[in-house]
Amino acid sequence: MIIKVKPDKQKAESLKKMAEITLERLKNTNNEKYPSNTLLDYYDSIHKLMEALTLKEGVKTKGEGAHQELIEYIAKNKIIDEQTRQFLQQMREHRNKISYEGFMINKNYILLNESIIKNIIRGLLDSLN
Repeated sequence: MIIKVKPDKQKAESLKKMAEITLERLKNTNNEKYPSNTLLDYYDSIHKLMEALTLKEGVKTKGEGAHQELIEYIAKNKIIDEQTRQFLQQMREHRNKISYEGFMINKNYILLNESIIKNIIRGLLDSLN
């Protein structure tokens, strides 16, 4: 559910900082050896950046389906394009399978999609600045 809240620039900045810390740690990780953990970290960082964007505007998602609604909200507000929206929804599905079913991501997923993921992160960071 999407709710209106008071814009919270301080919390948005904290979320951005946490995402940057996770991304810094990823630089020191063997992403091919730990592809599932890498996907979780990338998704977590992207989610924090999207949440930071909405908090700056005074919008929050909560409850069941909140991650999906957050991605849809960011797309509806033209922060990401349709192709990126679809990619993030796929990433979210993989994240859920990893977290709740023990699904393992093949290292090829990271190798093939890492540049796309980094471009999404760069775009979100640019939108926050």
